[in-house]
Amino acid sequence: MSQETADEADRRGGTGRSAVALDEVDRRILDELTRDGRLSIRTLAERVHVSRTNAYARVERLLRDGVITGFAARVAPEPAGLGTSAYIALTIRQNTWREVSAELARVRYVEHVALLSGEHDVLALVRAPDNATLRDVVLDRVQRIAGVLATRSWLVFEEYDGARSPWE
Repeated sequence: MSQETADEADRRGGTGRSAVALDEVDRRILDELTRDGRLSIRTLAERVHVSRTNAYARVERLLRDGVITGFAARVAPEPAGLGTSAYIALTIRQNTWREVSAELARVRYVEHVALLSGEHDVLALVRAPDNATLRDVVLDRVQRIAGVLATRSWLVFEEYDGARSPWE
């Protein structure tokens, strides 16, 4: 069995580190922070029943390990002027994922992009002010990206978040 160096693992795209299992306190911290990312360490510590020092150290570790990737406001699309949402499925030419995803990242109103297995290759969530803008995003921006062979759109009539946090 050969041993690979860290440089070899990095070139392949992995770090060679296994994910550390989260314990019950870590999961409660994640649950509280996903509900309110503006919690102070003091309030967080009180809610998960640990010391402030422990809560601070755990949040720092979760950030360092990439479990928590940042803090952001959750914005309601419609009151913020984005009244039309749609999922756009893309079929792309084989081996163009990196180029297509780089271009999609530059398209205004594309909120989320995922590489898929199955009938379609990519799924993008687009939030636009209105149907005319959505049409322009799909027809003028997305379909013109080199490597995109076809698109299929589904308008979102209503949406809601799940009732339970995965960290409960």
